[in-house]
Amino acid sequence: MSGQMNDHSRAPSSNAWLKSYYYLRFAVSAAWVLATFTVAGTVPTLAAVMLVAYPAWDALANYVDAKRSGGLGRNRSQLLNFVVSILTAIAVAIALGHSMNAVLAVYGVWAAISGAFQLLTALRRWKTNGAQWAMILSGAQSALAGLFFVRMAGGTEAIGIANVAPYAAFGAFYFLVSAVWLSVSDILAKSPQAAR
Repeated sequence: MSGQMNDHSRAPSSNAWLKSYYYLRFAVSAAWVLATFTVAGTVPTLAAVMLVAYPAWDALANYVDAKRSGGLGRNRSQLLNFVVSILTAIAVAIALGHSMNAVLAVYGVWAAISGAFQLLTALRRWKTNGAQWAMILSGAQSALAGLFFVRMAGGTEAIGIANVAPYAAFGAFYFLVSAVWLSVSDILAKSPQAAR
């Protein structure tokens, strides 16, 4: 009986953190996209800072989530995502001194690798938290977007921060879907208990 109570109390707590985490990830990504289309396009220094900040924020978010979800040792995919995102932020800062094509190539490699790690994280969480299908789709789409970025970076088209914005926008969308899905799932799970 006590074992069952512990299991039930652990899942809502875990979902409560994930909901907050997903809503926060949505808000930051949405704000980044909004800034891209309102001010960053005309302020190159701001655009450069935002391009470095995006993977840096992803690194911080993965680190905090892993720590809150059992520790870095139990969340290897997020630990690796943290490391890759830190390296990406550094690589973007260096690539900015060369060209936006180089920046987009770095973003492409990062999107492909981090997308794979996000997919692994979602698959691991499927059994304990549910509602991970959007994160699985997001990880798969991120990996595909990465390949597209690398290909685009090798072309002759003019590249700017606006080329990265759709990637961030889709990420924001998937985080919002996951947060809402978890919220609805928790409400539905509590409703039979409330009726008793």
